Amino acid sequence: MNKSPLTLAVGGLLAMAAGIGVGRFVYTPILPPMVEALHLSKSAAGLIASANFVGYLAGALLATMPLPGSRRTWMLGALAVNAVGLAAMGLTSSLTLFLLLRLIAGIASAFALIFASALVLARLAQAGHSGLSAVHFAGVGTGIVASAALVATLSDWRAMWFASAALAVVAGLAVGVLIPADQQASKRAKVEGNAPWPLITAYGLFGFGYIITATFIVAQVRGSRELAQLEPYIWVLVGVGAAPSVALWGALARRWGIVNGFAIAAFMEALGVAASVLWESPFTVIAAAIVLGATFMGLTALGLMAAAGRIAMMTAAFGVGQIIGPIVAGTLFDLTGSLTLPTLAAAAALLVACVLALFSER
Repeated sequence: MNKSPLTLAVGGLLAMAAGIGVGRFVYTPILPPMVEALHLSKSAAGLIASANFVGYLAGALLATMPLPGSRRTWMLGALAVNAVGLAAMGLTSSLTLFLLLRLIAGIASAFALIFASALVLARLAQAGHSGLSAVHFAGVGTGIVASAALVATLSDWRAMWFASAALAVVAGLAVGVLIPADQQASKRAKVEGNAPWPLITAYGLFGFGYIITATFIVAQVRGSRELAQLEPYIWVLVGVGAAPSVALWGALARRWGIVNGFAIAAFMEALGVAASVLWESPFTVIAAAIVLGATFMGLTALGLMAAAGRIAMMTAAFGVGQIIGPIVAGTLFDLTGSLTLPTLAAAAALLVACVLALFSER
């Protein structure tokens, strides 16, 4: 049964919301109460985050290989595994199991992003409605807002994981209805040709730069007496900034060029990330959260658009940056007792990404 372009785009939105917005990023608002209840160090928290990103990298690489079955089957399977993994996080207190579960969840998230994007974006392009890709990518911000708002109503970290799993199940079931089966089951996401190495490196540095603040901004707010009152809202603000950002950056990219748009977004994100620790106040942290949201999904989408069909290759580079980021940040925090140094390292990486992107364009 054929679906309208808008229906497909909404299905993509829900797939991205469940697999990425909830599956990957709900860890950020759950992290502070989880650390407090289980007495986890920042290094352990960073290690759990990095396990998820190792899985994300593995999933991106696996998606480049010939896989049996249809893209839709792999997408729906990934969303199912994602929901089960979220629920299982609330059933244990073992660091080893946390690492394993987030590793598997990372693989599922990568599959959800790659196969949902391959399914939805190709069909929108064939229908002459490529502009609706902004709806598809808005799913990440939508998932962040929905899961952060849900988590903010709960006090127990286990209940937060269970509620997030339920949210992912509802979204996943809707995806099954809204995105029909492949007309050509053998189609899959493929890596074709070679992307310019400066752009690949820039995308990896973007992964390193944004993930440090994305992982620890709620912990930063919780640990400050001046900022603590913002804890229930700060991650919601990231999602609010992210939801419309792809449409905005898509419009700017049409005016300035995709890679130039990527460079500008990386520069803006670097400024926001640095400001959150150099001038720490409620205003700057709120602004940093909104800027982070308004740029990181734009950067993600622009990078994939610039990849021109090499989604898995760029996603792999992104995954490498995300693996290194939380480990470096957690280690530097444990050594210095502050998030200032790791956050400034993140800002520096984003500035280098900006320069490399401009070099790639030339």
